[in-house]
Amino acid sequence: MGMQGDLFQLLKEQGYQFGQPTVAGAGVDLPSATTILAFKYRDGVLVAGDRRATAGNMVMYDRTDKVLEIDRHSVMAIAGVPATAYEMVRILEHSFKYYRRTQLQELSFEGKLRAVSKLLKENVPAALAGTGAVVPVFAGYDFEQGAAKIFFYDILGAEFEGVDYAVSGSGSPTIRGILHYVNTWGERSLATMTEEEATVQALRLLTSAAEFDSATGGVNRESSLYPIIKLITQDGVRIVPDDRLKPLFESKVVRHA
Repeated sequence: MGMQGDLFQLLKEQGYQFGQPTVAGAGVDLPSATTILAFKYRDGVLVAGDRRATAGNMVMYDRTDKVLEIDRHSVMAIAGVPATAYEMVRILEHSFKYYRRTQLQELSFEGKLRAVSKLLKENVPAALAGTGAVVPVFAGYDFEQGAAKIFFYDILGAEFEGVDYAVSGSGSPTIRGILHYVNTWGERSLATMTEEEATVQALRLLTSAAEFDSATGGVNRESSLYPIIKLITQDGVRIVPDDRLKPLFESKVVRHA
C-alpha cells in the first residue's frame, strides 16, 4: 500500500515503469537539449534556457521550451533528452497536484527536491544505456525558509544546492566562468541585480554560450526568437515576454558599430 499522497508509489502499483531502457542507444541520434542557467537576483531566482534541440550535428527544432513550470512556485530547466525530461516534468506536475489534493496542503520544498531526485534515480538504467540522460536544474520558492532556491543534479540523482547560481548543458562551461567572474569581480554581484539587470545578464550569457557551442541556439532577430526566461518570487512564477526581451536585447546586448 503506497504512502498517502505518493503518486510514484501509486503509479508503480498500477504497473507503470519509468526509465526502462530500450535497445542501447549506440548509433541512434536522439534529440538533446543544451544550455540552461539559474541565478539568484534581488527579488528571487531567474531561470533561462536557449531554444535549440539537436540530434548529432543536426538542428531538430529551434523553438524548444526548456524552462518548464511544474507548479505556481517551482520550475525545472532541462538539459538532456527532451522526451525523457518532458515525461519527468509531467509526472512531477501531477505528483505535486495529487499531493495537494489528497493532503489539502502544498508539498514542502524539501519534498519536491526528493521527488526530482527519486525520478532521476528511477531513470538511471535509461541514462546509462544512452537513451534518456537528463541533467536538470530545479528552482523554486521555499516558504519555510522564506527564500528562493536553486538545486542541480547529476544523472544518478545526486542533488546539489547552487548558492548563487547553477548551469547545465553543453554550453555550461563557457557561462559558468562568466558567472563566476561577474559575481566575484563585477560592479554588482548577481544577488543585488534588479530584474532588468538580471534579464540582460541572462541574455548576454546565453548569447555567449551560442557563440562557442554549436548545440546552443542564439537569438534569431529575424524570426523574433528569444530565450525562455522565467522569474520565481514569493508571488509565483512569471515569464519575461518577448516584447520585453526584444528592446533589452537591442539596447543592452547587441554591439552596434
